[in-house]
Amino acid sequence: MGQPEICRNVKLDQRIIDQLAAIAADEGLEMLAAETVGSGPKAVLRLVVDGPDGVNLDQCSAVSRQASALLDVEDPIRHAYTLEVSSPGLDRKLYSRGDYERFTGHRVRVKMAPGFREHRMVVGELLGLASDMVQVRDDSLGLVELPLEQVFETRIEVDWDAIMKEGKHRR
Repeated sequence: MGQPEICRNVKLDQRIIDQLAAIAADEGLEMLAAETVGSGPKAVLRLVVDGPDGVNLDQCSAVSRQASALLDVEDPIRHAYTLEVSSPGLDRKLYSRGDYERFTGHRVRVKMAPGFREHRMVVGELLGLASDMVQVRDDSLGLVELPLEQVFETRIEVDWDAIMKEGKHRR
């Protein structure tokens, strides 16, 4: 298991990150990230968890209860916030180097950091990592290599039309 992504807006001590990851592991899950959305009393601390067979509501609830108890005792965030435990979803974000290998062959949408001048967004088939370069076969540009440190966000591109067609056949 890789290290979970550390919160960007709120400084969580690595010891607390490790304890939260252990709570997820006790439920058979991997904590992919601990991230914050918003700021001040409207902030959301989101723990993103996943398992070999996905995540169910009971697992999210168990992690949430235990994580809430830990965070109440440790009190790492000095203002009000909402704790949210969720799965990465169908359009999951790629969090680690391992994710880039795991999802090789999938369609992805790569958003680059604001200062990156060549491409703002690349959409196509993920070919993997070569050194520190994300390789994507873009639909219109062909092979594109993007420096991993300049990637703002990579997400799986979901083919909703195919999902909807498949759903109609099941009825």
